[in-house]
Amino acid sequence: MARTQTNEEYTAVGDIRRRGIVALGITALVAPLTVALGSTTAQAASCSATTGPYQKQVEKFLGRPVDGRQSTADCKAIKAFQTKHGISPNAGYAGSVTWGVMDLMNKQKAAGNNPNRAGKCPVNKGRIACVDLTRQLSWIQDGRTLKYGPVPVRTGRNGYETRTGLKKVYWRDIDHVSSIYHVPMPYSQFFDGGQAFHSVGISVWAPPGSHGCVNMTKKDAAKYWNTLRKGDDVFVYGRKPGT
Repeated sequence: MARTQTNEEYTAVGDIRRRGIVALGITALVAPLTVALGSTTAQAASCSATTGPYQKQVEKFLGRPVDGRQSTADCKAIKAFQTKHGISPNAGYAGSVTWGVMDLMNKQKAAGNNPNRAGKCPVNKGRIACVDLTRQLSWIQDGRTLKYGPVPVRTGRNGYETRTGLKKVYWRDIDHVSSIYHVPMPYSQFFDGGQAFHSVGISVWAPPGSHGCVNMTKKDAAKYWNTLRKGDDVFVYGRKPGT
């Protein structure tokens, strides 16, 4: 699903235009950010010399000297992060999308080994897979005992939101291929119509999100596959940022 560009994208593009990149590069930069369910590649971009509105926060996150001024080394570090996590354009500009991903990572780390501290996921259901859309985290618990996780996940983008509520795993297919998007969905465990836990070969932090499934790393999806069974409960709550 296409979306309008953020100030981050417009500023980065403007800076690159001023530096005179070729028309092909400009075309790639101004394309809307859309990420396929199964793969994504950050669009190629030159390095931005412009200081971004989240410069200090991004510098601190990346372990750079925190002076609030863009440098060549800052840009290279930011660009590498953007490329790794499918953030477009990957121009090294410290804008809202880049900081949003970093801020989410910080919040996920803060969950520690007690992701259900607020008690929002039921503890009276026995084994249950919890999905917190707000923090983009998932874990498996049995009563109050944490069995696995928490792990970062990638849920539905705006317009394809992962539906909230109490559900159950009703079908499992380890080598599933989507009949809609025609992409592999390894370790699929369906819990609400076409929405399922499954692994992806891209960063689980890649914007803007999935088409409703709960994307996971291969390691985490395999662990969920070996831990959950048909009929196990799944509880989805919260709201993904940007939806």
